[in-house]
Amino acid sequence: MLRIRLRRVGKKGKPSYRIVVADVNAPRDGAYVDWIGNYDPMAAPPAITIKKDRAIKWLSQGAQPSDAVRR
Repeated sequence: MLRIRLRRVGKKGKPSYRIVVADVNAPRDGAYVDWIGNYDPMAAPPAITIKKDRAIKWLSQGAQPSDAVRR
């Protein structure tokens, strides 16, 4: 089963996240299938960019968003 979730990147104290499609059993920062966007919580306001066409494609194929991505 695939899940759309956050993958942490960035330096210590300055987190940044990639929104990725990954297998449910893969570790948080492990392998992923597709990179569909970015989330920067340190910006004011927090910046979110997402490739809508890819997100819709993966959602139509059964990928479930995590709670953090859904918010």
